[in-house]
Amino acid sequence: MTKEFYLRFLTSVILIIMLILMLKYSVVLITTLLLLFVVSWLEFNNILENIFKKNTKAILKNLFKFIIFIYLLLFMKIIIDEFLQNQPNISWNLIFVISICILSDLGGYIFGKTFKGKKLTKISPNKTYSGMLGSFILSLIFSLFYSYSISFIDFQTIIFLTILISFICQTGDLFISFLKRKAKIKDTGNILPGHGGLLDRIDGILFALPSGIILINLLYQ
Repeated sequence: MTKEFYLRFLTSVILIIMLILMLKYSVVLITTLLLLFVVSWLEFNNILENIFKKNTKAILKNLFKFIIFIYLLLFMKIIIDEFLQNQPNISWNLIFVISICILSDLGGYIFGKTFKGKKLTKISPNKTYSGMLGSFILSLIFSLFYSYSISFIDFQTIIFLTILISFICQTGDLFISFLKRKAKIKDTGNILPGHGGLLDRIDGILFALPSGIILINLLYQ
C-alpha cells in the first residue's frame, strides 16, 4: 500500500468520525458546515481567479462565483434540514449517502491502482475504467449490507440510489479535476497535508450529498 492510500484511508476514517459527531451534536454539525462553506468558497475563488485572469472576463467570473456561493448555501441548508427533520433520531439518509461517497472514492482508488488499465478521460489522467468500476462495486457491496438493516427502503431502490449517487460523486470529482485543469493548478489548496485542498477531498460529496438527499426525500415523502 502506498502513502497516498493511507492518507486517503485516514481521511475517510476522520470523515466518518466527524459524521458521527455531526449527527449526534448540532453544534458540531453547524460548526463543521460553516468551516466547509468558508474553505470551499475560498478554494473555488482561487480556482476561478486562475481560470479568468483577463479583466474582460470579470463579469463571467463573478457570475460563476455567485452561482457557487448560492450552491454552497443550498448545500448547507439541505443537510441542516435533513438533520433537523430526524431529531432526536439519527438521519440514516445522511449516513447512507456519505458512506456511498466515501466508498466510491476508496473503491476508485483501490481498483484503479490495482488493475490500472485504460484511462477514463484526459480531464483526470489518474482516472481509469477499472477505478470507475471499483467505485460502483465497493458502493454496491455496502448497499447490500445496508439493505438488510433499513427496512423502509426496498432492495431495488437501494441499488438504483447507490449507482446514481456513486455516479454523481464520480462526476463531481471529474468536474473539479476539469476546473483544476483549466486553472492549471495541481491542488485546490493546501489545508490537508499530503493531500491538497478541501475540494480535492470532498469534491464528490459536495455534489452527491444534496442530490442523494433530495432524491431519497422525493421517493419517500
